[in-house]
Amino acid sequence: MRLSNLIPQLLAPREDQFFALIQHSVRNLHETTTALVDFMEEYENLEEKAAEINRLEEVGDHIIHQIMMNLHRTFVTPFDREDIAELGARLDDVVDVAEEVARTMLEYHVAAPTPRSIDLARIINSCGEVLEHAGDMLNARGGKLRDLLPMTVELNRLENEADVIASKAVGELFANEKDPIEIIKWREIYALLESATDRAEDAANVIEAIVLKHA
Repeated sequence: MRLSNLIPQLLAPREDQFFALIQHSVRNLHETTTALVDFMEEYENLEEKAAEINRLEEVGDHIIHQIMMNLHRTFVTPFDREDIAELGARLDDVVDVAEEVARTMLEYHVAAPTPRSIDLARIINSCGEVLEHAGDMLNARGGKLRDLLPMTVELNRLENEADVIASKAVGELFANEKDPIEIIKWREIYALLESATDRAEDAANVIEAIVLKHA
């Protein structure tokens, strides 16, 4: 094949690969947050459930690796390559934190989740659901991309709700718990749970930036 014929192929945007990887990422994320809710709500078989969440975290690591590799190999991308890399990383962060929550609770031999921790896990899962829908819509064109903006608003709302619940949880912890070790354990767990929604909001901010640049 002549170089003149090959150049257009090299420069053509390989959009499908990026959209497929982002979709894989958000589906894996939602699967992880769903598994975290099950871990918290049905607090049994903990080692098995934590191992499954760890497996999903490893899947997430593989996906972000593939995204970065493809960014280095592709001349033209559907969005700014910095935004693609940032979105992939923030989605992976949510999965990482969810895995850390389950692992920490297992390693700390937590007897049972608190109602506040279950509420926070459910909010994280709601974030996972919204991010899955948003990821599936990223390949929209033009004005249709703006349909993503209400999803970013919802993710911001969920993060604010998690902040309120986490603040109340810590207040109740100091008011009601007498064991300093339990206070240390739960303060860390609440911080991790809140952090997961922060990372989801970070992903929402990247999605909003993409929409504003390309819609």
